[in-house]
Amino acid sequence: MLVGGFVAGALDIVYAFVFFGLRSGISPLRILQSIASGIMGRSSRDGGLATGALGLFLQFFIAISAAAVFAVASRYLPVLRRRPVLSGIVYGVVIYVVMNFVVVPLSAFPYPRSFPPAVLVTGLLVHMFLIGLPISLSVRRAFEPA
Repeated sequence: MLVGGFVAGALDIVYAFVFFGLRSGISPLRILQSIASGIMGRSSRDGGLATGALGLFLQFFIAISAAAVFAVASRYLPVLRRRPVLSGIVYGVVIYVVMNFVVVPLSAFPYPRSFPPAVLVTGLLVHMFLIGLPISLSVRRAFEPA
């Protein structure tokens, strides 16, 4: 669970740094502050490295929490462990939808949201293959008999 969460969290944040850095020139610190804005609102921009650190903490907290949810679900639905590639890809889509259409709108995130095709497609692919899949594979491995 921890391994899957850390791997997924790291891959996701590296994607965000590269994609939004190249696409919009947004700095890694600003990306981390935007994560912190989910609980701090606009004031996260004024916190410097402290709110960047909070954003980094939240990034991994969310990823590890997603891995924990999958691990618990896989105890009740063993098919999730038997079909880790398919279940990981589907779980990645579920995470994308829940984060973008439930969590972020209910948070203090202060910026307008849009989903141009490049953002939508890359976001879905990242959630499927760099978040959901590492989580499902690590959970499967954790539950394999020694």
